[in-house]
Amino acid sequence: MANVTAKQVKELRDMTGVGMMDAKKALVEVDGDMDKAVDLLREKGLAKAAKKADRIAAEGLTASYIDGNTAALVEVNSETDFVSKNDKFVKLVNDIVKAVAEGKPADMEAANALEVNGKTIAELITESTIVIGEKLSFRRFALLNKGDNDVFGEYSHQGGRIGVLTVVSDSKDEEVAKDVAMHVAAINPKYLNREDVDAEVIEREKTVQRELTLNEGKPEKIVDKIVEGRMNKFYSEIVLNEQAFVKDGDQKVADYVGGKGGKVTDYVRFEVGEGIEKRKDNFAEEVAAQMGK
Repeated sequence: MANVTAKQVKELRDMTGVGMMDAKKALVEVDGDMDKAVDLLREKGLAKAAKKADRIAAEGLTASYIDGNTAALVEVNSETDFVSKNDKFVKLVNDIVKAVAEGKPADMEAANALEVNGKTIAELITESTIVIGEKLSFRRFALLNKGDNDVFGEYSHQGGRIGVLTVVSDSKDEEVAKDVAMHVAAINPKYLNREDVDAEVIEREKTVQRELTLNEGKPEKIVDKIVEGRMNKFYSEIVLNEQAFVKDGDQKVADYVGGKGGKVTDYVRFEVGEGIEKRKDNFAEEVAAQMGK
C-alpha cells in the first residue's frame, strides 16, 4: 500500500472538489495513483460534485451552537444566496455546527472527519453538493470556551450572514453578552484589548502619527503627548473593549459590561464570504456567448 501524503490529498481535492476523506480513501485504494483516483471518484458518482470544483462559493451561512462550556461558530458556503436559504442547506449548516461544538476538533481536518448520523462532514458536504446542485464548502470554524461562572453571547445578523460569539466572564447576564455580540457584528473590532494589537501595527501607526504631528508644525516638546492622544483614539477604533458602545456612545464597551459586573474576555466574528474573491459576471458578455456572438 502506497504512503499517501497530505500534499497528494490536497492535489486530488483541488482537481475534483471532493471532500478530504473521500480524496484520501480514493488514493489509498489505488496506491497513490492520481489518475486512477480521479477515475475512481467519478465511478463512485462524485463526478457531478467534481465538475463544480472551480466554481466560487462565496455566499452561505454562519451558525453558532452552545454545548455546555463550549460554543462553536461555523461558516458554510454556497454559490448563491438563494441556496443559502434552502431548507436542506440550513439543516446541513446546523448539523455541522452542532457536531463541531460537541466534537471540539483541533483543526479543519479533524472537523471534516466528525460524523453526523454515520457520515463524516466531508461526505455530507459532497452529497449535499450533488443533491442541491451547487458547490458547497465548509470553510472554517471557531471554538470558544468559558468557565462555570461565565456566559456566552450569540448574535446572528442578516439571517446568518454575520455570526458572532462572545464570552463575558464573572456574569450570568446573557442579555449583556448578546449586546456585546451585537456590537461586534455592527462595528467589527479587530482586537479584544490593546495588548493584543500586533507590535508592528502599533509601531507603524506611531511613526505615521509622529510624522503627521511634526508636519503640522507642533513644538517638539509636546509631540509625544499629542501622539499618545492620537494612539488612544486609534485603539478606540479597533479594540473592542475600548470602542464606544454601539447602544450608548458615552461609554466604552468595557465600561458597559463592567457596570453590569462582568468583563469581555473573548469573541469571534464571521462574515460570510469575507476574504473570498467573488466572481464578477458580465451579463452582456454571458448572453452574447450563449448566442454565439
